[in-house]
Amino acid sequence: MNAVRYEVRDGVAWLTIDRPQARNSLDRAVRDGLFAGVRRFNDDDEAKVLVLTGAGDKAFCAGGDLAEMSRDGLTVPPVDFVPQFGRNIEVDKPTIAAVNGAAYAGGFLLAQTCDLCVAATTATFAISEVRVGRGSPWAAPLPLMIPRRVAMELVLTGAPLTARRAYEIGFVNQLTEPGELRERTQELALRIAANAPLSVLAGKRTMALTAEHSLHESFERAEMIWAPVYSSDDAQEGMAAFVARRAPEWQGR
Repeated sequence: MNAVRYEVRDGVAWLTIDRPQARNSLDRAVRDGLFAGVRRFNDDDEAKVLVLTGAGDKAFCAGGDLAEMSRDGLTVPPVDFVPQFGRNIEVDKPTIAAVNGAAYAGGFLLAQTCDLCVAATTATFAISEVRVGRGSPWAAPLPLMIPRRVAMELVLTGAPLTARRAYEIGFVNQLTEPGELRERTQELALRIAANAPLSVLAGKRTMALTAEHSLHESFERAEMIWAPVYSSDDAQEGMAAFVARRAPEWQGR
């Protein structure tokens, strides 16, 4: 994992693409490192939230390594070419993209696949594949996240979107000055990690329901998702802690 660093601080796992000299582009070492890092996070009981970011201040991830792809004569990328949460690798716990610079092509994909996004004011986003004759099937969920016509413009033009505009249309949750990105993202992750873990996991699952099911079916599935949370020891602990005016001690059961 030399190309990708994994570190945990106060229950927050930071997965950093460490290839700034190549704008953190996705060569084989980076792709393998990302998959390995996500699996490590899944197995890490101490890590409650995953943050994905890039080294340096120029690029979050500039997308695929076109030089490597050209040498390999890559045509259709395999489904497991780049981690896509919920498609080729499951991640039950919350994930945040901390976008420190350009998030182009596969970099946009990585930001899209996370549950939340914090961006530096200097960050930019682009679906740039159209400019080099490549494809962006991964962008299929984008109209569920931002206005359809904005998504259409991104896909057809390849033009970059500023961090401010990405925030205005709801793709970015929080904007921050570049020097404060790590601190602000850590604060957001800690707010999540402090909550009842079963409620957090159920909340994440619930938010995905209407993308795949009717509203009526989504309500029914949501009731099933939340039933064991209501019946958990943590649910009783949360109420008892509130009454006693103390911090809850979550057990995850």
